[in-house]
Amino acid sequence: MCLAIPMQVKKLKSIFGDLADPQVAVVDADGMKKEVRLDLADRIPEIGDYVIVHAGFAIHTLTEEEALTNLELMREMAEAMPYDGEETP
Repeated sequence: MCLAIPMQVKKLKSIFGDLADPQVAVVDADGMKKEVRLDLADRIPEIGDYVIVHAGFAIHTLTEEEALTNLELMREMAEAMPYDGEETP
């Protein structure tokens, strides 16, 4: 099963040097930063927007309210999962 994570756009970059057409975003979720491609996004996000990220691609933009709701639900699900005390490989 795959999981798409809401992440906030912190910076837009162009791999071709033209910021009028950014192809990459630097995104952040809980201090975890990564670069994602924007080729599949429903629209080019602005700095501060949230995007759903899957497999290195932003696939959909979200409002802040939608993103924060999704992140809270993910935290609740993670907390409800059984933990046997062993590290996972």
